[in-house]
Amino acid sequence: MTEGVWQTHLGEVKINSILAKKIIEPSAYLEEDSLAHNSEHSLEVELPILQYFKKDFEIVPIVFKSENFAELVKIGEEIGLAIQDLQLKDQVLLISSSDMTHYEEEAQARKKDQKAIGAILKLDQDKLREEVTGFNISMCGYAPTVVMLGAAKKLGAKKAQLVSYQTSADTTGDKSSVVGYAGLIIN
Repeated sequence: MTEGVWQTHLGEVKINSILAKKIIEPSAYLEEDSLAHNSEHSLEVELPILQYFKKDFEIVPIVFKSENFAELVKIGEEIGLAIQDLQLKDQVLLISSSDMTHYEEEAQARKKDQKAIGAILKLDQDKLREEVTGFNISMCGYAPTVVMLGAAKKLGAKKAQLVSYQTSADTTGDKSSVVGYAGLIIN
């Protein structure tokens, strides 16, 4: 989306049209499609958290349908270039949203998730693809994570850190079928 506002119970969040258009116009892969967000729930979860901590900010919401690795890498570079061109490097927060492994026994989910997390910690998109496909990791936000890593590296990111990792068993106690969750910071 390149124009408009998103409404949450904490108020409105405006789309940064200048940055959105700078990203989408030269891209061979991205296109304007406000309906693409109808089936995606990550922003409705993330925006209130961001609004709680910061009252005045703008967003560029992007949803990915393709899982073509080469395209995702290119999109990440394009986003990084757009941010550089507008001299917004120190003003932009890139967020990739994803659960990790879905509905597997906890020990197995943890093993799989550590493989994907390890690749992200190394800022290694190729390794992430290798781990996700090789170990059939059901990480729903694989595509945005590849894009985010590419954009972050284009902007000079050199390291990552794991802030927290948990599974749904930490809340429910049920270890027979869990979903994994990880928080990482790239800088």
